[in-house]
Amino acid sequence: MYNNDLVRLVRDNATDQARTWVRGNHAVRVAEELARMDPSDRAVAFRLLDKDKAMSVFELLDAEHQRTLIDGLRDERVHELFAAMSPADRVRLLDEVPAKVATRLQHGLSDTEREATAELLGYWPRTAGRVMIPAAVTLAPGQTREQALDRLGGLGGRSEDYSLLPVTDDERRLVGVVWLSDIVTSEAGTRVEAIMSTEKYSVAAGDDQESAARLLQEADLLALPVVDAEQRVIGMIPVDMAMEVLEEEVTRDALRAGGAEPLGVSYLSATVFRLARTRAVWLLALILAAVMTVNVLEYFEDTLATVVTLALFIPLLVDTGGNAGSQAASAMIRALAVNEVRVSDLPRVLWREARVGLLLGLLLAAVGFPVASFFYGVDIGIIISLTLVLICLWASAVGGVLPLIAHKLRIDPAVFSAPVVTTLVDATGLIIYFVIASFVLSDQLDVVTALAGG
Repeated sequence: MYNNDLVRLVRDNATDQARTWVRGNHAVRVAEELARMDPSDRAVAFRLLDKDKAMSVFELLDAEHQRTLIDGLRDERVHELFAAMSPADRVRLLDEVPAKVATRLQHGLSDTEREATAELLGYWPRTAGRVMIPAAVTLAPGQTREQALDRLGGLGGRSEDYSLLPVTDDERRLVGVVWLSDIVTSEAGTRVEAIMSTEKYSVAAGDDQESAARLLQEADLLALPVVDAEQRVIGMIPVDMAMEVLEEEVTRDALRAGGAEPLGVSYLSATVFRLARTRAVWLLALILAAVMTVNVLEYFEDTLATVVTLALFIPLLVDTGGNAGSQAASAMIRALAVNEVRVSDLPRVLWREARVGLLLGLLLAAVGFPVASFFYGVDIGIIISLTLVLICLWASAVGGVLPLIAHKLRIDPAVFSAPVVTTLVDATGLIIYFVIASFVLSDQLDVVTALAGG
């Protein structure tokens, strides 16, 4: 029914049709369309939303889009939207806006909300404490079902924020968790300790937010308790915030795997200069690294001049090594992200990837030897097949080990992604190629050298 594009409707000043469009589509779809608009058009379209839907859409937007939208709205509307956000979402927005705007936004909050927001701002970025909901309520093991419900009855916020509740002792130390659904459906007079789970998943406030989000996902929780240095519960990370963290981390790793830095904004919101800047650094670094390849070719210039046929196979061998290394690196980066491997597994990873590379090399050599031998001679066939075996072995080992080393050095493993591994394997693969060629063709090279000397 509503097939018109909201971006076009707003640009054509078709206000009535645009209002019908935003009313007839769900909040997620509206947020997606707003993200595709220019800032000025975004503010126009947002004003067409009713109050409740506007708050839902605003929460779904990225912090960068929220920031640009704030510039086009009246102060009273901005303060209303800002106050309706969760503390963690507010912190994300405050990180994007100028300091003066951040101060103005916080002045519009109630004392309670301002304190909750300031508490999160006190933690380092990208930590669990930065994305938690401050614990407004904890339950005691001895409380009855009715006492627990009474305690929850006067709380504000979203009901999903209290789907999983921490159970603590008198000093607020975590002793278990209880599902809200279990409290509601239990019999009158049931004590919390009778229905709570003593499996205590938790993270420290200073822990990495991605690790916290992964734990919440793997443990199939709807919320994860956050504790301080003395193991006292100070907040909860809800599942929706964890999913946002994981999406952000996956996006960051995907861009770095492709040889670019994260944009920090959506693609259409980024300027041409910003897009170029995120890619230029990597291109410059890879160009410098590629100098090694040039130096290798220069060093073996005489060998190439003597047996020109060797030059024909350079692209094939370089691409094969780069691809094998990229495959291993991608698999290892993913395994690190989901905590399937640790730095202590490095010897096992090296042994495993070396064997994988050997098998791949033997497979490719079995295909390449007869073809190269038929067209260019047995010597060339031997060189190509041996090089394929050793390059695949070497590339797989390098691709598997470098991300682990990066993780040990507290460097994002995605930095050692496909482009970096490919560039490194290119140069070292050529060395392997020419060393094998020099050995196999040593008699021919000696003859040519003798004739040239004569």
